Amino acid sequence: MIAKEIIEKLVKEKLDERMFIVDISVSSTNVIHIFVDSYDGMTIEQCIAISRHVEHSFDREEEDFALEVSSPGLTESFKVKEQYVKYTGKAIKIVTSDDQKLEGLLKSASDSGVVLETSGKEKVEGQKKKQLIVKEYNINYDDIKSAKAVISFK
Repeated sequence: MIAKEIIEKLVKEKLDERMFIVDISVSSTNVIHIFVDSYDGMTIEQCIAISRHVEHSFDREEEDFALEVSSPGLTESFKVKEQYVKYTGKAIKIVTSDDQKLEGLLKSASDSGVVLETSGKEKVEGQKKKQLIVKEYNINYDDIKSAKAVISFK
């Protein structure tokens, strides 16, 4: 079996300062999945360059493998802090470890967590109409069960 650490080292050799590894998995049958992303978005050419670099670093006569390099899809949950940084200023959905579902604007992402701004209409005591309420949540990464980008076609 090909070691994940070797794959990670090879991938890092092809990344520029705006790119990052999201996930690498190597199955017991040497099926290698590499997910990389960039703050500017990944191109097919960038994925091909990484794939070729990894592929040409191994001898298929010694160790057979299948290799797939791609960026994570929009429907995939965030796995690394850099994804939160990439989506700062955009809408995301977060499910917390206590199953609270929040959707709002990702205001910031730090080393320890994120700040999410939500807004919605709520009944306020003493008011006839519902009022627009804006709330800010400071959420540690450890308290996030899942987070995804909100896809909008507006």
